[in-house]
Amino acid sequence: MSVHRYLPFAAAVLLAGCNSQRDQVAHDVAMAPADAFLAAVAAHCGKAFEGRVVVNEPRSATPDPFDGKRLVMHVRGCDDAAHEIRIPFHVGDDHSRTWVLGRTDTGLRLKHDHRHADGTPDAVTMYGGDSAPPGTAQRQSFPVDADSVAMFRKAGMEASVTNTWAMEVEPDEQFVYELTRPGGRKFQVVFDLAHPVALPPAPWGADVPPDN
Repeated sequence: MSVHRYLPFAAAVLLAGCNSQRDQVAHDVAMAPADAFLAAVAAHCGKAFEGRVVVNEPRSATPDPFDGKRLVMHVRGCDDAAHEIRIPFHVGDDHSRTWVLGRTDTGLRLKHDHRHADGTPDAVTMYGGDSAPPGTAQRQSFPVDADSVAMFRKAGMEASVTNTWAMEVEPDEQFVYELTRPGGRKFQVVFDLAHPVALPPAPWGADVPPDN
């Protein structure tokens, strides 16, 4: 049997291998900003930082829950195996909020874990979205996902169905959490990464598995 019969097959295998390698390289390049961003946040694991609201537009006619409250973020849980970081966001004595930042096959995912004081999940919890490519090592944006839209509509929160969240990190300088909506809504908190503060108490439900 002639070896020439196998040459086309061998060439096809070699070509497939090259294509696979190129695809992997392309994937790694595309994921580099997300990985760099996650690593920049994880570098502060175990530390807490105080923040302040720098933008809150338009101002609500009702009392704002952030007015006059001490704002502290705590980079509390960093799970290397799961590529996930849990960041409780404390608003005064309200310890109900935790940002959950994790890796996906295509980028990052941001979810908001909301709990009651007894640790049980709020009716509106684990909402958020996946990062919008390409993003950068300093900033990632998260348009609201379909499951969150359905949750908001069920809860009568129509204004939230167009949410986009964003996070920015400037290593050793500042961390920014942002919420925007079409029509001019913008909320932004800036945390000072240069000056860690005393650790806050555990967030509500810290020992209770999230209701995903």
